[in-house]
Amino acid sequence: MSTRRVIEHSISISASASQVEQCLTRQDLMHRWLNPALRCDPIGDWSTDLGAKSRFVIQIPLWQPALMSTVVERQPGLIVWAFEGFFDGRDRWECTPEPAGTRLLNRFEFEIPNPVVQAGFNWFAASLTQRDMAAQLSRLKQVAETQTNRC
Repeated sequence: MSTRRVIEHSISISASASQVEQCLTRQDLMHRWLNPALRCDPIGDWSTDLGAKSRFVIQIPLWQPALMSTVVERQPGLIVWAFEGFFDGRDRWECTPEPAGTRLLNRFEFEIPNPVVQAGFNWFAASLTQRDMAAQLSRLKQVAETQTNRC
């Protein structure tokens, strides 16, 4: 039985694809829309270039699980991070130009190899993850549209 999961959300943003992409590539902007309980620490200098590495830490009391991430796909308007840790997977962010701005797709594919962690995720975190991904997209939309208004 496969334990692979896919969670996908998308949102229309009234900003150009390059402005939306900046929200993914600039660490200062990323920290404005990421879940406040999530911290992203670069390994070396911050980059979203192919092969760049970072560490995502979930800041919860008593335990701060971390995921190592590597940019495994990179093109203008596309960033795919591969994660390894208490789960393994890919987080795809894709900007598609639209007449009124940009459609941003976030596709999170993952597998939880540890059956205890998997049970905990199913019991506690699955619905939270779904809601958090949608909330992150809404916050990213706000950041991108605010940046557009400043130009």
